[in-house]
Amino acid sequence: MEYSESHYPPHFKRYCKTLTLQDDAALIEQYKQAHGPDAVWPEINQGLREVGVLKMEIYLLGRQLFMIMDTIADFDHEQAMTALATKPRQAEWEAYVSQFQKTTATNTANEKWQLMERIYTLDS
Repeated sequence: MEYSESHYPPHFKRYCKTLTLQDDAALIEQYKQAHGPDAVWPEINQGLREVGVLKMEIYLLGRQLFMIMDTIADFDHEQAMTALATKPRQAEWEAYVSQFQKTTATNTANEKWQLMERIYTLDS
């Protein structure tokens, strides 16, 4: 499958994260719907932009989620995730989506999503 890319500053940081969903086909389908077009609460998208996230994509394979998060060049991951947790409706969103995730309702996004280590890159 091919995906087109939007244009943003030539210098940015990319973070890849993973999270496991509950082992329940109905809950997985509901999670997909909660992330469908216009389904994510506007405050969540706004909070992500405010902390420096330029683009975010989430992919699903079985129960495993994979997130690609592109950010501004001077993005400080820990600082941004701490700030994100204080944004309007963020805690409410995390509690809502936790029903689908193999996690707890009180975990922040930073506690749920685990940073992945890049072990290979193909340069042009």
